This record gives sequence, C-alpha cells and structure tokens, in this order.
Amino acid sequence: MADAKVIPFGEGSGKRPRGRGTGRPGGHGREDGHGRADGHEGADGRERPPLRPVPEPGASGPGGDGGAEAGGHPDWEQRIARGLAFLRRRVTGEYEVDDFGYDEELTEQVLMSLIRPVYENYFRVEVKGVENIPSDGGALVVANHSGTLPLDGLMMQVAIHDHHPARRRLRLLAADLVFTLPVVSELARKAGHTLACTADAEELLGRGEVVGVMPEGFKGLGKPFGERYKLQRFGRGGFVSTALRAGVPIVPCSIVGAEEIYPMLGNSKTLARLLGIPYFPLTPTFPWLGPLGALPLPTKWTIQFGEPIATDGYPPEAADDPMLMFDLTDQVRERIQHTLYTLLVDRRSVFF
Repeated sequence: MADAKVIPFGEGSGKRPRGRGTGRPGGHGREDGHGRADGHEGADGRERPPLRPVPEPGASGPGGDGGAEAGGHPDWEQRIARGLAFLRRRVTGEYEVDDFGYDEELTEQVLMSLIRPVYENYFRVEVKGVENIPSDGGALVVANHSGTLPLDGLMMQVAIHDHHPARRRLRLLAADLVFTLPVVSELARKAGHTLACTADAEELLGRGEVVGVMPEGFKGLGKPFGERYKLQRFGRGGFVSTALRAGVPIVPCSIVGAEEIYPMLGNSKTLARLLGIPYFPLTPTFPWLGPLGALPLPTKWTIQFGEPIATDGYPPEAADDPMLMFDLTDQVRERIQHTLYTLLVDRRSVFF
C-alpha cells in the first residue's frame, strides 16, 4: 500500500515528513453520507424536506451517540455506518497525517476513546484552571513528572482536550527512549507527540500549537516514593529559551495523584542496565505479582493549570540571557511546587 497523505505545517517548509500511514494518498474529510442541509426538489417538482445530516460522534439527541430512536433504542445503524466508514478510510489510506506524524482522526476516534475511561472512571481526574491555557495561539505547558510510567502526560492530554473551552490539542515532547520502543513509538507519533528537542518545539509553537514539556524527565518519573511531590532539577532551562524565542506564554501545571500509582520502593540498577532503561522499579506489587503487579493503583488525581507567565514582552536577545533563563525557570518551578503543596493539603485522601 502507498502512504497516507502528509499535510505539511507550512508551504515550502522543506521538512521531511515524519509520519506515515497505510493505503493510498487522500483526505479524510466528511463523507458524502452527511448529506446536504438545504431542501431540494424531487422529480415531481415538489419541495422535499432537507436531508438529515449524520451527527458528529458524541452528539446528543436523536441519531447521536447519546441519542435514541423514537422507540428508545440507540441508533446502532449510524454508529455502525460511521465505524465502517472509518475502517474503509484506514484500509484505503483516505486519511491525513501532518509532517510530525499526527493522525487527528485516529487520535480522536480511537486513542482518546481508549484513554478517556481510565481518565474518568479509574483515576477520576479533577481539572482546575484549564482556562489559563489560551484559546488560540501557541502556549508551553510545563508540568511535574511522576508515577514510574508516564501516564501523567496522557491524562494531561485528555484534560486539555476534553475540558478546555476550545478543546485544544496537547503536543507532548517525549524522551528519546519513547521513539525507540516498538509500537509505542508509532502510537506516540500518531497521537501528536514528538522528540523533546528545540527545533521541533519551536516549530510546533510557531504553528500555534499547545506544547507540553516535563523538565524533570526520568529524574522525576523514577524518583523513590520517599521523595514524592518534591520536584527534581528542571534541567538547564531550555524550555524557557524555547518559549522566549516563540514569544508564547508558559503555563505551569501541577499534577497530584500520579506519585502513588506505583509506589517505587527500590530500583534494581543491574536489571535496568541489562534492559537498557533508566531504572527498573520495585514496588509493593511489581515484579512480585507478575503482570498483575503492573496494574496502577486507582488513586484520585487533580490537575491544576496555573496563571500563564508571559514572555512576549522580552526582546529577541533575551533567549540567550542565562540569568533570565535561570530566573524564569526558578519561577516556574516554584509555582508548580507551591501548587503541589496546596493541593496535597486540600485533598482528603489518596484514593477519594
């Protein structure tokens, strides 16, 4: 099969496409089955009523996913029709990916649908301050990182998509390791994430995207349970330089609940070196219970987005000022840490 159509971010960008799909090139726009909204004349010359459009996924009312027919039964025919249309586009390649590999249709209809039940029913995430993310234009969301496995990034992606008034998309910057893992690498690209490098971050921000970064990296993700909610070093402040060059606001984000899903009591450095991974966690359940021990604990999460820190008032050369980068990095880190402590004081329980 040929590759799916690649849609570049800008004309003449000269950037080699990163994403690939299956099937022949083609768009994945609205199907003809959506029908026209205006009335039309029949063969007898009489005015016909307008055709009823097929509702969007998740729409309520008759014919929607949450709606029902007159007899009270869900409209399964339309659901099946949409599912078959989706499968046909995947097989024939009539869908689009951007030059980072982001597949909007697959993310919206499949990946987000798989993550959302975990977000809503398992971790029961509460979101605060999501309106602090601008409704349009670029923004850099900076969050703490924890939990042994990077589930916090996925939960943050759902939080922004489902709760922001403009239903914005989060493009996460991920570590090199993510893009060396089979299956995981492809899914990360399809979901819109890319390598944590300055060039990719600046390009996404320049295109008006919401970009997410977790400066603690593996230091935060794999820290011992005894150091929970204590922020690790934020690197060299490269994310501040990126925001300054793009002139976009920095939005601090604090995540509570992820630290306890896999209480990391120890780290087998020998196994980590053999497997080529940053750490090998030892938790109360893993690896002692085998695959069952990999099931995260159902903690109650809170994700809070703080007030944005503006960067558009600085001159262009500010991005090369090490003292300014240090000050802004420290300011962002302090805001996240202070909010973490506040959320911890206010929460009733780890699980409720």
